[in-house]
Amino acid sequence: MTLTLKLPTSTGPVEDYRLVGQPIARPATPPRFNRIAYAAAHVVSDPLRDLDPWNRPAVDWDATMAFRHHLWSLGFRIAEAMDTAQRGMGLDWTGAQELIRRSLAESRSVPGADLACGAGTDHLTPTDTRSLDDVVAAYETQIEFVEKHGGRAIMMASRALARVAKSPDDYLKVYSRILSQTKDKVVLHWLGDMFDRQLAGYWGGANFNEALDSVIRIINENRHKVEGIKISLLDNAKEVELRNRLPEGVLCFTGDDFNYAELIEGDGSRYSHALLGIFDAVAPSASKALVSLAAGDVKTFRSVIEPTVPLSRKIFEAPTQYYKAGVVFLAWLNGHQSHFSLPAGLQSSRGLLHYADIFRLADQADVLDKPELAMRRMASFVGVYGVE
Repeated sequence: MTLTLKLPTSTGPVEDYRLVGQPIARPATPPRFNRIAYAAAHVVSDPLRDLDPWNRPAVDWDATMAFRHHLWSLGFRIAEAMDTAQRGMGLDWTGAQELIRRSLAESRSVPGADLACGAGTDHLTPTDTRSLDDVVAAYETQIEFVEKHGGRAIMMASRALARVAKSPDDYLKVYSRILSQTKDKVVLHWLGDMFDRQLAGYWGGANFNEALDSVIRIINENRHKVEGIKISLLDNAKEVELRNRLPEGVLCFTGDDFNYAELIEGDGSRYSHALLGIFDAVAPSASKALVSLAAGDVKTFRSVIEPTVPLSRKIFEAPTQYYKAGVVFLAWLNGHQSHFSLPAGLQSSRGLLHYADIFRLADQADVLDKPELAMRRMASFVGVYGVE
């Protein structure tokens, strides 16, 4: 059956668009990869209970946990309560605690399920931060919570630390104090200011090379407590430079939603593992690609994952911090939630043409799992904007 609907275009006229994609088959059992692959997962809002979406957004916990089962079934680890879950953009520390509690409990009901949890300082208002000790205390609070509930921490970049730190030595002081106390090894988190402008100048460097020297120093002095570092700068050359300087046994996790395919494949001597928000949106494709890579079938890996890259670049285009809207849009089109709304009303952060482009690129990348449902939902969505 031919599936066609009307979509707006950037040049003005509405076009008849015909779906061409084929859904990716699901594995019978959770597969295994030869790369560690974390999918940073979103939360599902509850619009029927959302009385104050900007300040106290309601969460649909059943749908949120069901989506984590979807990711586990495809072989992924989950990076929980990260920026993809709208930390600091709709999900505050109180909501994050509930999410972490529930996800850790849920993981114990799934054989082989794994996750790590974002721990930061977002309950500490940057403008109210007076000292490095304030930052240390905030990190201690959140990491203690994660470990108390049986979780491992991803040490998220801190807006408060970026505000009060004066030098690379200040970052070394804070990170060394926290890492000396953690129960397990920790994944560090290098999030570029394209994701969060308040993180400009992170690691205390005026440029990338100075920042790199700073973070490598922190890792070298605490390597026994660092599992790896996630780097999200949307620049593959910078990631490769970091990767080449990491000490043996410390892993590089790509957070580059523009160049992840080549970074995961590697250059023949080194490769990146993955901790990616886009894996939330393209999980079946990414799973199939990673299975192929593990089997040594690089040709299939490339043929499956490379078509998802233009889609990811569209979702993560500037202003990059609003990428969560595109991730949730695809979750809605694919039937993982019954509505298209986000905590804090963040669905309004992107326009109709952006969503129309996402729909086309998702179809062309075989990311629409249920084409007929996706078509019906897209038709109703554009209809709200007057496209009949």
